[in-house]
Amino acid sequence: MKKLTTCFQTFSTPKAFRCLSAVVFALVCTQSVNAQPIQIVNLLELSGAGATVGTNMKNGAELAIKEINASGGILGRKIDVTTMDTQTNPGVAKGLAQKAVDMDVYAVIGPIYSGSIMVSMAETRRAEIPNFTGAAAASVTQQGNPYIFRTNFTQASSMPKVVRYIKDQLKAKSVDLIYINNDFGKGGRDEFIKSAQALGLKMGADISTDQNQLDFSAAVIKAKQSGGDVLFAYTNEEESARLVRELRKQGYNKPIVGDTTIVNQKVIELAGDAANGIVGHVALTADAPQAEVKSFVAKFEKEYKFKPDHNGLQGYMIPYIIKAVTEKIGKVDRKAFAAAMKGAVLKVKDQPGLLLDVHFDDKGDPDRVSYLVEIKGGKQMVVSTLPAAGSF
Repeated sequence: MKKLTTCFQTFSTPKAFRCLSAVVFALVCTQSVNAQPIQIVNLLELSGAGATVGTNMKNGAELAIKEINASGGILGRKIDVTTMDTQTNPGVAKGLAQKAVDMDVYAVIGPIYSGSIMVSMAETRRAEIPNFTGAAAASVTQQGNPYIFRTNFTQASSMPKVVRYIKDQLKAKSVDLIYINNDFGKGGRDEFIKSAQALGLKMGADISTDQNQLDFSAAVIKAKQSGGDVLFAYTNEEESARLVRELRKQGYNKPIVGDTTIVNQKVIELAGDAANGIVGHVALTADAPQAEVKSFVAKFEKEYKFKPDHNGLQGYMIPYIIKAVTEKIGKVDRKAFAAAMKGAVLKVKDQPGLLLDVHFDDKGDPDRVSYLVEIKGGKQMVVSTLPAAGSF
């Protein structure tokens, strides 16, 4: 009581009371700002050709955000997420990115399609907003954009692993290539050919196909006539399913190898038994042996009633990456966040939601373990875990 009386006496003069009021007001304002939600935008393909991949990433991100908010948020602040549909259209993606900029958000997730992120990231870069993408085109992180961060592997890092498998495990001397003629497909084609030539593989047929193409009979005929030892197929998910069905229909009986898209869960669903036997290199898979991944898949299936693909895993990891790095720098600051992401080493033991240990390089590309999977009985089966390129 004596201390309380002294306190009142200290601030009994009008001047002292005004000072105290100013201090209290400042504290209240600071607490109010700190209590405001952290704004994040999902800028994803929810309709059009990319609806499957966009929906997976959206669901994964929202599941993580729900968990993070339930555990107290980031630095005591909840996450408020707004989701926008790019319609798998680069022009729409660019316009929505500007809308996200006008909202003054902390981070943007997406788009996933390379053609869309290539135009939309110009808007987030100008506003200095960290932007995460699952796009694989090598060119995405070769622009010197300090605010772009990839959760998928760049084609420049994944294609050498695929080519090494074709040469060393399949003992192939020549390879035919079917790719999709968009930014994603052309980037993958170029990196694959570069890697194949470096290892002495002879390139056979080089066959271009179109996005939304329905009939792959002519492409398959060209591949059969070429006579390569292996076919490397690099198209988007729905096109991959149509291609696989046509390959089986025409009796193509040589090894079919691809990257993430051709062994995607959606391809397995659409192609049915035709997908069995296909081998692909994946940066992430719902069938990975890690306990954290298994736990995530169970939660995802319970929440959404279907099994996630690699985009679901990427979507889930991104909010946890944002949480880990933001708490590391101790403030919600976009510039400081972007700077801290370059060279960041993030460990599952510190943040289980990350699912896998990951290191980001100075371009914003990730390095972590990856997998070779084969489709057996309508499921992805991990046949090999490939180590990260560096040690961290």
